[in-house]
Amino acid sequence: MKKKYSPAWKSSVQRRKQRKYRYNAPLHARHKMLSAHLSRELRKDFGFRSMALRKGDEVTVMNGENRKMKGSVTRVDMKSLKVYVDGIKKRKVSGQEVEIPIDPSNLKITKLNLEDPKRKKIAERKKGAAK
Repeated sequence: MKKKYSPAWKSSVQRRKQRKYRYNAPLHARHKMLSAHLSRELRKDFGFRSMALRKGDEVTVMNGENRKMKGSVTRVDMKSLKVYVDGIKKRKVSGQEVEIPIDPSNLKITKLNLEDPKRKKIAERKKGAAK
């Protein structure tokens, strides 16, 4: 196991290779790891199940202590593969409030941010293919 990254590790059963795959993944692979399920309405409109998260997307937390909370994505951390949602904060012992990092698998997208023309084009292309 000398290589830094290989897409073949994705299919491995070994935990160490799964970890190595995620930690050493290049940006194009990490981007796909930061995707979440779409809500039923969006799924019906666009014809696909999930999409990569982006700043400005409206999401609902599905699991964890912040379950059923809603907010918009304020930051996407490509290094730690976590997402920060507006309004979901935790109070530290010092009294300071900090945002909680959330795994994208625990989120559901309720409204897409389609300001970016490239992302809008991808969504429309997938929408056209579904019909």
